[in-house]
Order: sequence, then structure tokens, then C-alpha cells
Amino acid sequence: MTEYELLRIITFLERMRSPYDKLLKPAEPDANWNMILYLMKVHLRGENVTMSSLASAAGVPFASAMRRIHKLIETGDIQLRKRGDAGKSHYVEPSRKLAISFTDYATRVKALLADTFGLKSGSSDSEDYYFGGSYFAGQIIPPLEIMEKKKDAGPDLRFLLHDDNYFASMRDMWSDFRSKLIARKNFKLLNLPELREEVFANARRKESQYDVIAINMPWLGEAVAGGVAQPLTEFLKSSSINPLDFHPNIWATGNWSQTQFGIPIYCTIEALSIRKDLFEERGLTHPTTFDKVIDAARALHNPKRGMQGVVWNAAKGMPVSHSFMFFMGCCGGPVIDIPSPRLHVDYSKLKGEAMRPRILSESGRQTLKYMHELLAFSPPDILSIDWNKALNYFLGGQAAMIYCWTMRAARFEYDIHSLVKRKVAYFPHPHGPGGTTVSPIGGFLLMVPESLPPERARLAFEAISWMASPSAMKEYVKNGFPVAPRFSVSADPEAAASTPIVSFVDRLAKQNKIQNWQRPPIPEYHLIEEILGEEIFAALNGDCSDEVALARSQNRIDAAMREAGYY
Repeated sequence: MTEYELLRIITFLERMRSPYDKLLKPAEPDANWNMILYLMKVHLRGENVTMSSLASAAGVPFASAMRRIHKLIETGDIQLRKRGDAGKSHYVEPSRKLAISFTDYATRVKALLADTFGLKSGSSDSEDYYFGGSYFAGQIIPPLEIMEKKKDAGPDLRFLLHDDNYFASMRDMWSDFRSKLIARKNFKLLNLPELREEVFANARRKESQYDVIAINMPWLGEAVAGGVAQPLTEFLKSSSINPLDFHPNIWATGNWSQTQFGIPIYCTIEALSIRKDLFEERGLTHPTTFDKVIDAARALHNPKRGMQGVVWNAAKGMPVSHSFMFFMGCCGGPVIDIPSPRLHVDYSKLKGEAMRPRILSESGRQTLKYMHELLAFSPPDILSIDWNKALNYFLGGQAAMIYCWTMRAARFEYDIHSLVKRKVAYFPHPHGPGGTTVSPIGGFLLMVPESLPPERARLAFEAISWMASPSAMKEYVKNGFPVAPRFSVSADPEAAASTPIVSFVDRLAKQNKIQNWQRPPIPEYHLIEEILGEEIFAALNGDCSDEVALARSQNRIDAAMREAGYY
């Protein structure tokens, strides 16, 4: 449960209590209830609470309220925090015990309401929807065209999406209890390997089982070559989607051979997040180069006290292959020989030497050297943990720095269990030797399957247009998903105020410091990812030398490119 969601539940509880108090006036106020709601609400907003302000919120005489406050301190529900260096006065804040128990209570309230309104089938699904989201209040309603055409279009729209919180929220918006536009069963959410398998299996079927599909951005070339999706050219002519509202590099992630095949639904940036409080305590500046990252990691690494210098993605397969491609990009070298400048590359036109791998290069050697250096200041299980476990190290206050996607970094500020909220600063990737500061783009594209008939395809595109509209994207940002790829959403004051990540990504986009060439979306991308995931991991795990791992990667990718006929 996120901070935003918990605040909305507190607001709901306050509003529910108000009619009861008016009905039974002059009933005795529930002082403990009033104080706990007030304390949790103000604490979640990051504001300080004095004893007098807490007593005022109780709704009972001051002396009576103070006695209750002292009782709550004795029971361990409230704790004191020194106010200033003198320590003569204190702020009050909820104890960890109270925060956990109140969150559990709020979760049960949420589950009960979900059952009452038929939003879910059982309490185990209580995290499957966002309490108090704007779709719940009816501010975002699917276009009338979709609702009207639905009557004559046959079965409900069917969606194939990635299994993450963003798409889960989207599913719940569509199947919300008011409109029942689409049943939850019509959404299939799969993890990345399963999603890729199903996307290409669906392309081989005579008739698509889905109306809207999501693909990972680097799969674009392979998706077009495999007949996964229809061109969107005709749809866009009469569409409300404005390509100019998207950063050019983000809009281009859905373009192949000057034809738009996908609409970016969310983008996420790989960034370096640091504990600014720890850096300030040690007088350290934020790292801008590989060497400075290592220096900071060395200074802050203290395993005996439960603090790791840095956390990153080093597990075998996709995680370590992504890290290698991103770090190599920081050394100025893409994994294939894409010509410079690399702005708005038309990957469909690459051939010959441009498709030759350059893993066995100085950039490749510097990259592996840096990854080995990171290992020395990483958790001991760094080579075996998944993305979530890596994130939990930082979320739980056990790491000073982390390389991760901004989509995941949102939890630092929103997750109720986060120990680092308001203590994190976000920066683009530090550069290595010969490189510059850029950050890789990630995210997903929404597509219309190739085998859909015209009327069904039109309805599917209208659904995509709504899902990618500024109003819908703004709601996702406000609800804890700071990944909107539109300038208009980033410029919205309410969206920008929701998290520093929104303005951070917007600033990088406007400075042209986000790129997708680190993971080139060519038809052979998946093969490159698979090879690097095996060979680079072998070098980090000590199964072979760096030179052997780089040479094997180079030769295996080179053989695949020759077989594909590029040279």
C-alpha cells in the first residue's frame, strides 16, 4: 500500500465518522481515534507534530488530551523525537508499531469495501486495485465511442499486458464497479518472459486472442518482423493522440521504418538513486563518474552495520545483460556499431557494419571492470537476487545507492514500509571512460494485433487512445506511477508535485539525456540479451575471465548477425 492510498483511506475514515458525530451530538468525541488519524495523516505528509497540535486534534479538553497522549507514549504507540539540538522539547510521531498496525487496519478496511462493492473476489486480492483512485470517483470515464460501440462489437475487449502495478491499475480502471466496461478476466497480465512468448505465439495464430497487446520497447524490431501488430498510420490521422506531446526519443520507440506500430503507454528511466542524507553526513558529492560511484560506495559500505555501498542488477539472464548494456552505454559504446550521432536512429535501416557487435572492445572491457568493482561493495547475494530483492535492500535502508528504473524507485516515496522516503536524490547514470551522461529509456508500447478485423481494430485503437490520453496518464502519475511519457503531464503542477521523479525525468528528457540505443530494438535484440545474460554472468561469477566472456559474446552475436545476412 502506498502513502497516497493510505492518506485517501484516512480521509475516507474521517468523512465516515463525521455523519455519526453529527447524528449523536453532543456525543463524547473519540479522542484516541481523532489523534491517531491526525498523527498518521500529518506524519505521512512529512510534517512535524507538536504535543499541543496533537492535543488540539483530540476534540476534548486540553488536560484530558495530554493525559491520553502520555498514555499512548507509555504503550509504545507514540514516540518522541528531539526538536532541535537542545533536546528540551520534542515532536511526536507514530511508532513503527502503530504505523504497522494502522496500515494493517487500513488494508482490512479496503478489503471489506472492495468486497462490498464487488471490486474483487476475495481478501487476498486487496492490492489488486487502488483505493480512492480517480476512476473510483468517476473523474476518468472511457470515451462514449468505446462504450457505445461495445454493444455492437461482439465480445469485450481483451488485453495482453505486463504483470506490474501500472497495468494492474489500468485493468482496475477498466473493470471498475461503476461502468463494468470490461470484466477483469479479459485482462491477461504476464511476467516478461511469459509475455514475450505469448505475444509471438499470438502472432502465429490465424485470429488474435487479444484486441490490445503490450510489448517491451526493445522488442519492436522483432515484433514488426514477426507480424505482431498492425501499422497505426490510418488510425493516427483522425486520432486525438498528438505525437508532439511525446519526447521524440520516446515516441520513436514505437516507430519502425517511418511507420508507427506502437503507442508509448509508459516510460521509465534507469537512474542512480542515492541516500542524500548519508552523503551529506559524510560530506560526499553525488557521483558523476564510475570512479566516483566506487569511491562513494567504499566510503559508505559497512556490512557489519547492515549498510551496503551499492545495489544493482547482477543476476543471471535479463538483469545482468541490461546492466552490461547500460554501463557500456555510459562508456560511449552501444553493443552494436550504431553510427554516430545516435539521435532518432531508424533501426530498420541498419545493415552491414552497423550491425556488427562491439562487445570485445575497450568499452566492453571498461564495463566489465566496473561491474567487478561494484561487486566488492554490493550485498553478498547480489549475483542471485531478483529486481524486487535488490529494491528491498534500498527500500529497507540497507544500501547507500541503487541503480534501478524510476518505475520501481517510486516505491521509495510511496511505499508505507519505506525507510528512505524523502531521503533519496535521483541522478542520471554516471559516465565511464570515454562516455557521457545519458540514461536508458524503458517501458512498454501498446499495439493493435495484425489479425484483428477493421472494426475491431478501430475499437482497440480507441481504447489505446484513451489509455494513453493526458488525463488518464495524469491519474496514474498522481496514484504513484511517475512514468508518463507526455510533456503535458510532466508540466501539470499537480502531477509534478506528486514526486520528484516526475520533474527529474522531464528535465532529462528536455536535456536530451534519455536514449534507447543502449538496448537497440532490432530483430535480434532478444538473442543479444540472452547471450550477454549468460556470458557476462559467467565472468562475474568467476567461471571464466573477462576476456573470454567478451570474446564468446562477440563471436556468438557475430555468428547470429552473419546468419541473418547483415554482412
